[in-house]
Amino acid sequence: MQLSTLDYVIIFGFFALVLAIGIWVSRKSGKDTTEFFLSGRNMPWWLLGFSMVATTFSTDTPNLVTDIVRTNGVSGNWIWWAFLLTGLLTVFVYAKLWRRSDVKTDMEFYDLRYGGKPAHFLRGFRSVYLGIAFNIMAMSAVTLAAIKIGQIMLGLSPVETVLIGGTVTVIFSAGGGFRGVVYTDFVLFFVAIVGAVGAAYYLVNLPEVGGVSALITHENVVGKLSILPDFSDTEALIGILVIPLAVQWWSAWYPGAEPGGGGYIAQRMLAAKNENHAIGATFFFNIMHYALRPWPWILVALASMVVFPDVASIQEAFPNIEESKLGNDLAYSAMLTKLPSGLLGLVMASLGAAYMSTISTHLNWGSSYVVNDFYKQQLKPEASEKELVLVGRITTVVLMVASAIFALYLTNALQLFDIILMFGAGTGLIFILRWFWWRINAWSEISAMFSSGIISILFSMTSLGPYLFGGVDTFGVEAEGIFPGWARFPAVVLITTIVWVSVTFLTRPESKATLYEFYKQTQPGGPGWKKIIESSRAEDVQIVNRNEEWTVPSGILAMILGCILVYGCMFATGNWIYGNYTLASILTVLVVIAAILLKLVWNRLRGDIL
Repeated sequence: MQLSTLDYVIIFGFFALVLAIGIWVSRKSGKDTTEFFLSGRNMPWWLLGFSMVATTFSTDTPNLVTDIVRTNGVSGNWIWWAFLLTGLLTVFVYAKLWRRSDVKTDMEFYDLRYGGKPAHFLRGFRSVYLGIAFNIMAMSAVTLAAIKIGQIMLGLSPVETVLIGGTVTVIFSAGGGFRGVVYTDFVLFFVAIVGAVGAAYYLVNLPEVGGVSALITHENVVGKLSILPDFSDTEALIGILVIPLAVQWWSAWYPGAEPGGGGYIAQRMLAAKNENHAIGATFFFNIMHYALRPWPWILVALASMVVFPDVASIQEAFPNIEESKLGNDLAYSAMLTKLPSGLLGLVMASLGAAYMSTISTHLNWGSSYVVNDFYKQQLKPEASEKELVLVGRITTVVLMVASAIFALYLTNALQLFDIILMFGAGTGLIFILRWFWWRINAWSEISAMFSSGIISILFSMTSLGPYLFGGVDTFGVEAEGIFPGWARFPAVVLITTIVWVSVTFLTRPESKATLYEFYKQTQPGGPGWKKIIESSRAEDVQIVNRNEEWTVPSGILAMILGCILVYGCMFATGNWIYGNYTLASILTVLVVIAAILLKLVWNRLRGDIL
């Protein structure tokens, strides 16, 4: 594929702008770790909200959505749409608590909530486990998508793509720190969204596709359009809709959708000016992420089923693609090769924007764990701020190199999504309850983390998984399985939950001093802290320092209304596109009603916070 001079001007102009922003803020960002990782804790909600949206708009996301749509139809996206419940619970319940905690990273939370050597171990181990191991896996999925785009659209080898994209990203990430990430995210968001919408509009109107009306009636597409799975297909219904909505959203840890908040979402909440800015940023992110952004990708995925009906047709059109990289997720990149000059350059810039936004966030977030929660906490407590910033910059480079190498061995985005989801299965409930139940201790989390990982390995990488749930075992033999395939994830959740709950009651609770300090700092409230509050009053220790009602019931009501609002927007948008105008109109009215009711509940919540 040939890029025109205009395309190159757009692409290189964009990269120059991003590097300029990183260089511009580098001096201030290198002042200390609070500046480098949280930009001084003075960020407004709108800037953090755009940053969250831009971060989750990565190069692997359109590929993942395309893979899902081509494999399981539009309804297959419930595997990640279900995380809206997690996101809105974070908005209306946990955002204010994270901001009150005043920690630098969510790993530092462990030394606030728990005490002693178990808390110290948990903070150090998870900083490496998540900041390095999981972080590298997440970045490698993004890099894999960039490799596929580079192969199809530019004819670049995997190594060439990694060197070009990684070098630019690591320069402004290591130099500009979190402030550079957030500032560039603001620019990256608009470039990425314009590119996605422009590509969708043009590709749906290709002569071979024929516009939206022809697309939704095409024989390859008709069976993939439904937003809800086929209710007559019990196994598909349970696997695609019931498990994500009933179990997955609260039980699984996944980067960007952590139950109770965490990771780079928590990093942005901690960087907010105050509690209300933290709430506003996360709510804005969830609306944009779930209600509006998926449809351009879905439309391109559906159009790809007309132009490239199967993987063989993609291979035929692009014979130079490595066999190991072939898959349905390649269809998105394949469709982009049909864009005209100018729009092609804009879309390439938007994909570069998506790549750099996500990678830069993961680099800064991962290095914050390594510096604040491992190097400073475990290795060298006396390290100066200048030294810590230097370690952060070195870690940024190392993480980039490691994720790039790992990406070269991956095949598709959905493959890694499933692995990460399984390894986090069963741990989510503990992240939700630890704020509101005093009895949870450090051993609860340690046991949940290890049992989830061990069980996932047994079910995914040994013959036990196929024996229980069907599939091909390690010897290449097809096994029927005792239980249906969809039961694998709930089984990991159930076993992990039994383990950590048992461990909780078999081990000693945290000390009163630790629990008193945590409650005094965060003021979580609720019946789960009744025993500790009564104990503090009996000892004449003042830990309740806010005269406010327990806002969790109102927060859950706001979460439900928010789900109706966001899902209503998503369904309404889809039905407007499909031409189902009556249903689309009803859903639009429902969205307006939900928005009005949510505003009333929000005013009450806001008053309680203030």
